[in-house]
Amino acid sequence: MTLAQLRYAICVADTHSMNEASRSLFISQPSLSTSIKELENEIGLELFKRTNRGVTVTPEGEEFLGYARQVVEQYQLVEDRYIEKKDVKKKFSVSMQHYTFAVKAFVEMVKQFGMDEYEFAVHETKTYEVIEDVRNFKSEIGILYLNDFNRKVLTKLFAESNLEFWPIQDCGIYVYLWKGHPLADKKEIALEELEDYPCLSFDQGTNNSFYFAEEVLSTYQYKRLVRANDRATMLNLMVGLNGYTLCSGILCEELNGEDYGAVRLKSDETMTIGYLKRKGIALSPLGQKYLEELRAVCHVSQ
Repeated sequence: MTLAQLRYAICVADTHSMNEASRSLFISQPSLSTSIKELENEIGLELFKRTNRGVTVTPEGEEFLGYARQVVEQYQLVEDRYIEKKDVKKKFSVSMQHYTFAVKAFVEMVKQFGMDEYEFAVHETKTYEVIEDVRNFKSEIGILYLNDFNRKVLTKLFAESNLEFWPIQDCGIYVYLWKGHPLADKKEIALEELEDYPCLSFDQGTNNSFYFAEEVLSTYQYKRLVRANDRATMLNLMVGLNGYTLCSGILCEELNGEDYGAVRLKSDETMTIGYLKRKGIALSPLGQKYLEELRAVCHVSQ
């Protein structure tokens, strides 16, 4: 296995075409195909499915390419710094469900490290994509929750993806709504009291299984349900429709503003906020600092 073969495989995956990749790499298409086939034979995996409509990456290929990208990126960093003598920025990326507190921790970390020497990325996205981002090395850390309902299914998926989940905070369930909502001043709210108000749920796209829902009690038969794609729209719907969503109760007024609050739900349900990382790979100093800030934000908010 050579570095050139890894670069070839990555280019084929990115272009979905042997012809496009060969032009981009300035090598002949037969030479590229031969190199990819030799790599597949060496590692004992089929990386690509070849059809008349192009090239698609196999599930085994996706995992291999995640590692390949990390190897190539690390080699590029070494080459840039010690051969080309370039001033290269270190990178850190985190993916998360739609959690303001996780964004707050990211902000605090960036403030401390600064952006002169580091390149940061934060992806607030769907549950399945959080898992995929960490599995494919797009993000070092993923933030999501487990509870009694989704734990078995998601834990199995983590294991299949060579990931591990570490808990950060156990939480009760809260109703998140705007402070002008008719129920906002109550100390506790029962689900029955919410029937006349729309429950707001983050749309999970093609992976819209109950197990991937960002809100607990996903199998409850809500009388009114509205799906949204982003947090800003969710907040607007809370005001415009007197909608609500279910959350951990870990709030961040500094980012969301003071117009929203959380009221404890009358339920014995709990959830565990935690982080995903790749199994057997130590966290970077940036990753460790991010988790330190995340724990601090969760502790203060509880």
